[in-house]
Formats: sequence, structure tokens, C-alpha cells
Amino acid sequence: MRELPPIAVRGALRIGEPLARHTSWRVGGPADRYFEPADREDLIAFVRQLPADEPVLWLGLGSNLLVRDGGFRGTVIALHGALDALRLEAADCLYAEAGLHCARLAKYAERNQLAGLGFMAGIPGTVGGALAMNAGAWGGETWPTVTEVEVLLRDGSTAWLKPSAFATRYRSVVPPADFLGFLAARFAVSADADGRYAIATRESLAQRKATQPVGKPSAGSTFRNPPGDHAARLIESCGLKNHRIGGAHVSQQHANFILTEDGATAADVETLIEHIRATVKQKTGVDLHPEVKMVGEKADA
Repeated sequence: MRELPPIAVRGALRIGEPLARHTSWRVGGPADRYFEPADREDLIAFVRQLPADEPVLWLGLGSNLLVRDGGFRGTVIALHGALDALRLEAADCLYAEAGLHCARLAKYAERNQLAGLGFMAGIPGTVGGALAMNAGAWGGETWPTVTEVEVLLRDGSTAWLKPSAFATRYRSVVPPADFLGFLAARFAVSADADGRYAIATRESLAQRKATQPVGKPSAGSTFRNPPGDHAARLIESCGLKNHRIGGAHVSQQHANFILTEDGATAADVETLIEHIRATVKQKTGVDLHPEVKMVGEKADA
């Protein structure tokens, strides 16, 4: 573990925090430093005290993340529970902070009879995570709904930027130089006076519950869908449903979900991911690309 200089904060700052406590797979080694800010001012003050070259990992619900067993050599900033403001700023504009659960954003829009963000109900993460990976569900994606984002820069300053400042693609976002993380976003919405959009969203949620292992330790969809096909179909066609490596296995209910059980390690998950990729490539010729972000060091590093 590195020697770390003291930093004054009002929130929770812990050294050597096990990240298995904060990821939806429930695996992962320790972070050198783990910070839960009290509020946005505490976050900005903390960032201004960090060394300029400090590796930083932003954490929401840990639902699209695999932290290797050796842990993360740097600082983890956890926003969920701190930056979670949500408000209607205009008839066609919703403001949401980066630590807000996507499902809460979708529910708020529905209660206010607003269309455009129902797909967020199918994203098991925070607004910040959705922005970072252009998350999507049921044919909807995050960035087409964004009008502007508030970002935190490396020097601790903040700025509002238009979507044109980012290179966004399917499950991929490239930020501008000096970008450190997302603080908030404004989303475009429209009226859903007759409730037609809300009904479609509830139907999609029911379909998700019926076809996906909701409530079990997973990271959501493990692989991106290749053009014109579905990763789940390819994995199932290769006979990999319920395939197991250590404490990780492919879901019997939905082949693009990897589930973990007590005693699982990040190495089990990563090895299973690579086995799936190799098998699908060999049998179908398709190279699947993980949707989950893998960070940190292996246990023997």
C-alpha cells in the first residue's frame, strides 16, 4: 500500500477499503484511498488536494465494473448518496446529479408525465455511470437525451459542456482533455399527457424482470451486442448457459449475464469472460467485446 499524504475532508475517507463492498458482483480488492464526499463542495475541495497524477476511479453503484483482486492503486470517489439532486428546470428539461440512481430519474419523469427517459429504468446504475459509458436499454441511449453536462476538471474547476465536446458511440464515451468526472446533466424531455410512454416503460420493466436475473449479483449485460445480433443469443448458441469457473457462472436465465456467489473472485469472473469470448470467436467467428469496465491489478501483481 502506498504512503498517502493526509487530505482534509468532511465526508468519509478510508484507506485500504475493500471494493467488493461496493460493486454489484461483490468481488474486488482494496482501493488505496476511498472517498465518499459530504456534498459537491466537499468533493471539489478534495479533488483540489489530490496530486496531479493521482489515478482516480469514479464509482456509482458499481454495476458495470470489475475490480481485480489486487485492488486499485489510486483514489476511488463514490458519488452515490452524495450528489443526488433532481429537479424539473423547465417543461422540457430535467436536471440530475451524477450520483442519482437512473431508476429514480425515470420514475421522477413518469410521475411528472414526461417522456424520453423511460429507458433509464432499465439501467442498474447512476446518472454519472450512464454518462460515462453511454448506457442504454430498450432501444434508448443516454447521450441523445443530454443537452449539456457539468464536469469536474483535473484542477478542481467545473464547467458546463455541450454534448459536442464528447465523442460518443455505442457504449463508449471519449471526454475532452483535463476531464476528471461528471457532476450533473440536463436532459431533454417532452410531455406524456396521455401516459402512453409510461405504459410502454412499465411493460419493458415487466419484460426485464421476466427475462433477466434481477436482484442477483451481476454487472448487468457483460458484453456489447455486436452489429445486427445479440451477445446473449451467440453465447447461448455455443452451449455456455450455466458454464462455471470457480464462483462465477453464466446465468441460465439470460446468457449475457455472469452471476457470482459467495467465495467468488474477480479472477473467476475475468477468466469466465475470456473463456466466453474465445468460445464464441471459435464457434461463430464473432469477437464479443466486454461492456463492463475492468480496473485494478491482479492478486499476484
